[in-house]
Amino acid sequence: MNFRSLFLKHLAQTSPEPMGLEIVKSKGLYLWDRDHKRYADMISGIGVSSIGHQHPAVVAAVKDQVDQYMHTLVYGEFVLEPQVRYAKKLTDMLHPSLNSIYLVNSGAEATEAGLKLAKRYTGRPKIVSCFESYHGSTTGAMALNSDAYFHRPYRPLMPGVSHIHFNDLADLKIIDEFTAAVVVEPVQAERGLYPPDPGYLEALRRRCSEVGALLIMDEIQTGFGRTGRLFAHQKYDVVPDIMLIAKGMGGGMPIGGMVADKKLMDVFSHDPVLGHITTFGGHPVTCAAALATLNVLLKEDYIDSVQSKEAYIRKVMHHDKIKELRTAGLWAAIELYSEAEMHSVVKKGLERGYIYDWFLFNAQSVRIAPPLNITMEELETACLHLLEILDEI
Repeated sequence: MNFRSLFLKHLAQTSPEPMGLEIVKSKGLYLWDRDHKRYADMISGIGVSSIGHQHPAVVAAVKDQVDQYMHTLVYGEFVLEPQVRYAKKLTDMLHPSLNSIYLVNSGAEATEAGLKLAKRYTGRPKIVSCFESYHGSTTGAMALNSDAYFHRPYRPLMPGVSHIHFNDLADLKIIDEFTAAVVVEPVQAERGLYPPDPGYLEALRRRCSEVGALLIMDEIQTGFGRTGRLFAHQKYDVVPDIMLIAKGMGGGMPIGGMVADKKLMDVFSHDPVLGHITTFGGHPVTCAAALATLNVLLKEDYIDSVQSKEAYIRKVMHHDKIKELRTAGLWAAIELYSEAEMHSVVKKGLERGYIYDWFLFNAQSVRIAPPLNITMEELETACLHLLEILDEI
């Protein structure tokens, strides 16, 4: 049997028609399959490979840490240099109230930790999230999802969740004195890339402070330079009580985290002790990769170049098949007039050697989110090919 057949037989599938590319190598913007065909990864592995595949600094950090030690004991028991160095470096880049990090393995785990922390700290039962938001597929995170199509088969879910419409100021009255936390993306991702209206996040922050609810910002997709700042909340000048991070955090390695004030985090240490635990969270190798990734972002001009690359996309991506173009940094939703057109673009993109995708709650929009270190020449070529594909569908 070939590898594709073995893949279909032994690997759990989550869609009826997986892409099934047999990847054997990657570097920078590109992936290569078993037949030596090269693909430009225009979605960064859904936001993970934000500084490109196999970045030399990340690879070197991983190899160096593997030579020293890997897993030792569950997170939070031993003093491990990669964890400590990363925590210090990251929190130095944030508001003084975001000074402590709980390390996990993924974005969904960060969401789960954030929900527990908010309920434990406030003693309140209610969680508010936005319609058409996505915060993960574990049962607690899934309960934040408003789309019954995805969660109906898994009910009953976590109770006490209410939903508000993103950018709707009138809905903020739903946040009340029984609300432990509001979970919000600073830019709605899976809805099809909707940034906040001017003043919306500020009003949300004020409402949470008025009623004593914690503001949890999900920066899992928006973080690590994607919108043109290290984190999107810095772009909009609104400070959350809890920030969730993952995806681009590890430069291709699996890692996530929840960042908050130490006074919030400390409630996990008593009544009960071990209020939240994880075996592999904060793995030394992934922390080394995360530190290398952060250092690259801070030293190189990748984040500084986001604005000019966004401007280029907005300048050239015009076509009669494009219904609407929405951007948030080096991140675009190219909305077409039908889901069929979107699928045609993805299919023809693969034929031409370009990997595109769509959004969970917007299947008419093509997702564009290449690594931040894509060159202008590579971006220009990619946009040209995409316009040619639109001509053909």
